[in-house]
Amino acid sequence: MIKILTANEFEASRTIKAPIHEAITKTVSEIIDNIIKHGDAALREYTEKFDGCKLDSFELPQSALNNALNALDPEFVAVMERAAKNIEKFHRHQIREGFEITPGDGITLGQRVIPLQRVGLYVPGGTAAYPSSVLMNVIPAKLAGVEEIIIVTPPSKQKPDKKTAPLTGFQVHPGILAAAKIAGAHRVFTIGGAQAVAALAYGTETIPRVDKITGPGNAYVAEAKRQVFGVTGIDMIAGPSDILVIADEKADPSLVAADMLSQCEHGSDSPAVLVTTSAVLAEKVSAELEMQLKQLSREEMAREAVENHGMIIIAETLDRACEISNEIAPEHLEIFLENPMEYLVKIKNAGSVFLGKNTPEALCDYYAGPNHTLPTDGTARFSSPLSVDDFIKKSSYSYYTEAALHKAAPDVIRFATEEGLTAHAKSVQKRLLP
Repeated sequence: MIKILTANEFEASRTIKAPIHEAITKTVSEIIDNIIKHGDAALREYTEKFDGCKLDSFELPQSALNNALNALDPEFVAVMERAAKNIEKFHRHQIREGFEITPGDGITLGQRVIPLQRVGLYVPGGTAAYPSSVLMNVIPAKLAGVEEIIIVTPPSKQKPDKKTAPLTGFQVHPGILAAAKIAGAHRVFTIGGAQAVAALAYGTETIPRVDKITGPGNAYVAEAKRQVFGVTGIDMIAGPSDILVIADEKADPSLVAADMLSQCEHGSDSPAVLVTTSAVLAEKVSAELEMQLKQLSREEMAREAVENHGMIIIAETLDRACEISNEIAPEHLEIFLENPMEYLVKIKNAGSVFLGKNTPEALCDYYAGPNHTLPTDGTARFSSPLSVDDFIKKSSYSYYTEAALHKAAPDVIRFATEEGLTAHAKSVQKRLLP
């Protein structure tokens, strides 16, 4: 049964999140060190150990992607293609251009926008496979102009079925490969886990080193991204998926419960929170959750998430509900109200916001266009959804004529002198000598 709290009880119950388990940190550190020292040999060792597959080659040929596209139901392929168009249309508006200004005589200043050369996109393939993650990662990278987009995804321990047998000789979800083809990925490697992250960060004999790693994964993948950050870039360190719904007495409890459960089936540690001004709705949603849980294919996982991490908070007003939401900073926020736009302006911290009863979170997970790779664990307080910006870097440039330098020199020399950096000052002074 889900917990029902007042706003004051919620505030009193808040605790600081525990750090990542030391055992995971140690294991990942050892894996990364082994990949650095032994490259492909270590990758083969881990792939056999964790995935049950002996691989002669990690990279799939382009024919495998074509075969996967042909193996899938054409109707599903069409769905992915329509989703890809929506995602591209939304993210195209994020494309940046550089600028150049001339603030004074003889001065030119500017900023260049430069695509990353090579990125690695991690696509989970364990308990579930997500072709949608391929689209959400590859399409922004393509729009940014990344030269080489690499996907890593683990092979499965299962034997190949009729659809995947012609692809690789072992089980790789055809939806992932088909999505890679649709989105325009350049290369696909069948490696997973912390070892895949390490291989992308440091490079091996066959896995090229990348400039940035994006995409979700389990606790080991997340920890590996944390440890390699600095050697390479990362998008974020993703925690469990979460959802928060703001609703009043007019909301349909069956729809609210269904939307909450949409995230609980991601994992047993996925929080689902309802903040409402109605105690009656709270009780109805609680009853609906219990009833709908019994209908889910992942009932056990979702039930654990509801009972251990779920919460219904009763707030005095909708303004207070928005304040609580901002404190939690959810990954997904549904404003389940008749006038959602009125309250959107009150939201400061949320990964993605879904407005009104006709915009369930699942709509944007797959299809609407905004990215579904979002800040979790309250990190929406300071970070943003995956976007084209994640696949570019910016570089500034400056040009001064001799006259412009002479005019600025006294100020620069004074500043450098005040900071005790005489070499800085002298580098300017030498240019003033006749």
